[in-house]
Amino acid sequence: MDKGVLNKALLVEAFKGVIRNEKLEEAFARACITNLCYHKSDKKMELNIECYDCIRPDQIKSLERTIADNLGINVKICPGFNTPISDELEQWQKELLFARVRSDKRHFYHFIEDAEIYFSGRFMDVNLKNQASSILTAAGVGSCMEQAMLDLFRKAVTVRFIDSEQCEETADYLEKKQEEEARIVSEMMSSVPDDAIRRTNERTQNAPESSKPNGAVKNGSKKSKAANKDPNLIYGKGIKGPVVKMNQVDINSGMVTIEGQILKTEQKSLKTGRILFTFDITDFTYSLTCKLFPGEEELKTISEKLTKGRYVRLSGEAQYDMFAKEPVILARNILLVEAENAMRTDNEPVKRVELHLHTQMSQLDAISPAKELIKRAARWGHKAVAITDHGVVQAFPEAQDTVKELKKKNNQDIKVLYGVEAYFIPNEIYNSKGELDYRNCDTYHAVILVKNQAGLKNLYRIISESHLNYFYKRPRIPKSLFEKYREGLIIGSACEAGELFQAVLKGAPQEEVERIASYYDYLEIQPIGNNAFMVRQGDVPDEEALRDLNRRIVELGDRLDKPVVATCDVHFIDPDDAIYREILQAGQGYKDATYQAPIYFRTTREMLEEFAYLGEEKAYEVVVTNTNLIADSIETVQPIPDGTFPPHMEGAEEEIKNLSEKRVTELYGDPLPELVRARVDRELNSIIKNGFSVMYMIAQKLVKKSLEDGYLVGSRGSVGSSFVAYLIGITEVNSLPAHYRCGKCKYSEFHDQDVEIGCGFDLPDKACPVCGEPLIKDGYDIPFETFLGFDGDKEPDIDLNFSGEYQSRAHKYTEELFGEGYTFRAGTIATIADKTAYGFVKNYLEEKHIVGTRAEIERLAAGCTGVKRTTGQHPGGVMIVPRYKDIYDFTPIQRPADDTESDVITTHFDYHSISGRILKLDILGHDDPTVIRMLEDLTGVDAKTIPIGEKRTMGIFSGTEPLGVSPEDINSPVGTFGVPEFGTKFVRQMLVDTKPTTFAELIRISGLSHGTDVWLNNAQDLIKANIATLSNVICTRDDIMLYLIQNGLPPLTSFKIMESVRKGKGLAPEFEELMVEKGVPQWYIESCKKIKYMFPKAHAAAYVMMAFRIAWFKVYYPEAFYATYFSVRADSFDANIISRGKEAVIMAIEDIERKGVSATNKEKDLLTILEVAREMYARGIKCLPVDLYKSDATRFLICDEGIRPPFTALQGLGVAAAKNIVEARKSGEEFVSVEDFKMKTGVSKSVIEILDAHGCFEGMAESSQLTLF
Repeated sequence: MDKGVLNKALLVEAFKGVIRNEKLEEAFARACITNLCYHKSDKKMELNIECYDCIRPDQIKSLERTIADNLGINVKICPGFNTPISDELEQWQKELLFARVRSDKRHFYHFIEDAEIYFSGRFMDVNLKNQASSILTAAGVGSCMEQAMLDLFRKAVTVRFIDSEQCEETADYLEKKQEEEARIVSEMMSSVPDDAIRRTNERTQNAPESSKPNGAVKNGSKKSKAANKDPNLIYGKGIKGPVVKMNQVDINSGMVTIEGQILKTEQKSLKTGRILFTFDITDFTYSLTCKLFPGEEELKTISEKLTKGRYVRLSGEAQYDMFAKEPVILARNILLVEAENAMRTDNEPVKRVELHLHTQMSQLDAISPAKELIKRAARWGHKAVAITDHGVVQAFPEAQDTVKELKKKNNQDIKVLYGVEAYFIPNEIYNSKGELDYRNCDTYHAVILVKNQAGLKNLYRIISESHLNYFYKRPRIPKSLFEKYREGLIIGSACEAGELFQAVLKGAPQEEVERIASYYDYLEIQPIGNNAFMVRQGDVPDEEALRDLNRRIVELGDRLDKPVVATCDVHFIDPDDAIYREILQAGQGYKDATYQAPIYFRTTREMLEEFAYLGEEKAYEVVVTNTNLIADSIETVQPIPDGTFPPHMEGAEEEIKNLSEKRVTELYGDPLPELVRARVDRELNSIIKNGFSVMYMIAQKLVKKSLEDGYLVGSRGSVGSSFVAYLIGITEVNSLPAHYRCGKCKYSEFHDQDVEIGCGFDLPDKACPVCGEPLIKDGYDIPFETFLGFDGDKEPDIDLNFSGEYQSRAHKYTEELFGEGYTFRAGTIATIADKTAYGFVKNYLEEKHIVGTRAEIERLAAGCTGVKRTTGQHPGGVMIVPRYKDIYDFTPIQRPADDTESDVITTHFDYHSISGRILKLDILGHDDPTVIRMLEDLTGVDAKTIPIGEKRTMGIFSGTEPLGVSPEDINSPVGTFGVPEFGTKFVRQMLVDTKPTTFAELIRISGLSHGTDVWLNNAQDLIKANIATLSNVICTRDDIMLYLIQNGLPPLTSFKIMESVRKGKGLAPEFEELMVEKGVPQWYIESCKKIKYMFPKAHAAAYVMMAFRIAWFKVYYPEAFYATYFSVRADSFDANIISRGKEAVIMAIEDIERKGVSATNKEKDLLTILEVAREMYARGIKCLPVDLYKSDATRFLICDEGIRPPFTALQGLGVAAAKNIVEARKSGEEFVSVEDFKMKTGVSKSVIEILDAHGCFEGMAESSQLTLF
């Protein structure tokens, strides 16, 4: 075949001369090729064709043989038919379908070969001539047929097997098949997938004799031994004995049978060579760990079938595990079972709508995620459900995403009614100044629901003001604030904490009660159990009194013509979930946490039964009619608009183009080299076409301002992949291939084809062949695709590392650029994490005197995770709102952690939910730019002039000679203590293992150190085994794309593989096949599969460039380096140790090292400082003592004798006290005594003691008083 075969649409034309059979040519005359894949290594071709005529399986087989015989390869043809499907399959269609079953499920084909097939909506009913539906379902035959219908006829169906009635004909059929079934049944069952055969299992295990169906054998024929074996018994010989609850099992129980759901599994190899397989199991009364020691064949089955979520029944011996120090089950027999369908369903013809529901965003109160609540409502067939968290609307983004997901995946429609349960101030009190005294006003609960998009924006305004202006213990909403923004909102009277319920409870006059009720758009009643605490507290005499309160509210609604609705006040989904809320409330000190109200999500029938005391008609009205009435009055709204809304900057497109062209011409001359011209044009086209110019120009202005103010800026992430970003000054990383360029005559020389040169700084020094000037070396060889995607349309994420000292000024400058009210800090939401939840559960069980197994504690902890704890702010994220919008189009606003003293305003939503809609700038604070600025100030050297890759500095990454010390002096073979990226013990060992000699290798090491499963258990092993070297192992994500392109893979495929690997998704089978076909080594393929996360090369390059400059100062200006290093880390420095000399430092290092893992984090931080101090002493530089007159407040000073620590280098002496001391000595007068010092500086007694212990007051009198005698 010629190369252009795929361009020939018709099959017969593409294989002209190959298909010589006239009947085949006629049958496939209108067939077109849709895809062709040839596997070179297997000599196999897969051919997808689209057919428009009736074709039978034998014709397809004949075509496969014809092509295979002519080409000498294996051929697999996958047909698809562009023909309509009627209510019943035609014979040729049925033959094709059954041929697939015969091919994929051959052992089961005889059960369906005589079946009749009909369609009923989306269902394909397979009417069997036998009673094999359970076997066929368990064996996956239904799934096989569903996939076949999709592949062959593009029809999505759900297969239902329908058993025939047991009759003489069926009995004869089964009797006739008896012999064949006995022969194949064991082989057949071994191929049964994970799905358990529920009915078969029930029959063989538990069903009484009378309930067993007629068997396959008539007149007492004996079943074969293989036919008796339960295919779901995956370990052991069989289950005996009744199932007991896990909370009844203890170490004295002996042999027990339990049943439950698997929570997690684990296997490990023991020193004996045996495999220990463990799994946690729960029946929701308790949880236990089970252990077994399977053989090799058993392990394969067990690993496949015992997975998280699977239900099993098992018997085994309860034992006390000395290692785990708790009871475990040593499993003897394991049977797969199906869970009893205990999930509640809503089967009423017309469903209710829940109007009062809390998610995990109701802080430390409700435990169910919005996603699960909405999915449950949708599964029950509810047309709508409300979200009404306490005082916040932070679940809105998740709710919106869930609605979209249900529509996309399941084609389900459900409307979310967005709202809030407000802390409402109906009766406002004003002070003498005419100001609202909101702190002393009574608050009541009220439910506010959004009616339309305008109402949503008004709710965002209300939420914002309640957090910013009326926050006292909780965000309060004054009635006047609600009235100001009432348009598009409706308000309900809420629960027992509502104004109306309290008035009725307290017996307020009828006129007052009616006045209150008249304000609300609807009135609310709740189940009696929700308010049972009022009976316990003595507020009401009994439950009947609670019913009377609800009756009064219903009567009030009738009288005022206000709809009354019954709500659950949902705080968790199912009744059993109450335990998680109990744990959280107990952890907060609630004394009545044990008495959990039944505030779970109820079905329509459950609510109708709850309110039956109102009478059938009225119960239906409040449960169903009125809730639907309110839901119908509310429009569908979007909490966050779709699309992106970048800020507008006049002339940004023209400015980025002009800046780029000007700078590239300055660097490379006019005309530009072809490679440079192509790169600039491609990037500018992508940036301008996709509207990214503004983002680039914002970053450019921020960097330019920082540089003008004297602070370098480091780029993070993959922005260094963009050459335009380099040209306009956003990054120092030049992403072009390694090259020379002449600063004078603009001569350039690119080494883009030399795979050995990974970075231009590693090129040998060279003079310009045109003018003789020394050539400038540059270029990191980074593809643009890693930044904006293969098509250049991926939203750019520009992260910038500003000096920590400059960060606040950068934030302020963004406000100047975009105006007040258009920049906000990126908000975050902190939820209960695993460790915190574990602590809640441990404390709860201890207080209850319950001994919890590890499995049970982890199960309960999992139910508590994800609940909102507090809010915060991203360390550097700033959200930019375009001027044609306002913040309330996207999110409310608040203060971080509701700190009323803070002047920072953040987004109310977690920034992740809106960062795709409005621009997020990462203006991060980082030590490196601060260190560079301090080094420049101390030395007068402009860091940008430091030659990257300078040989002597490179030497400290592979030895210690450039520092003038031996490895023994500093207890390290390399000299990178204190150098960013390369100073940790982990990375120092990497340097020892790899012995880098080039700058490109330093970048690779940085990539390796930041990735997950990139170095450990991966590249490190390959290098040690001499399978690969540092230059060709995978280090950064860019390596993958470039390497695969060099090995002949298509660029787009290489990009997709890179994206898959760097996200930890491994390799798709088709990717792996192609890599093998192109000769990619197996070690490389296996390395890709292990990787979980990868660093971009541009990020590594930017980090290493900064680190190298600092390393250069370390080599050439050691005093400045150590003074700067310690100044930045003064809070970890201990002058009481380090000022005492080298021996004291070494002794302190040994003390901490002896502690090993028991060393505290503070001691570990100190150890890092001590190691640098040891090196400093080894280089002949002393650390002087702190001096009252010579030390600075916070910075180390360079003196002739050594470096002088600041006051803050004394542990426990803070910045404020240090500054007071420096300020007090400006008068020029000496301190005549300790008393005089204390009086002039105003420092505390503890600071005096710290200074005295260090010897600062040596020779100074305690008191200023004269002593005559």
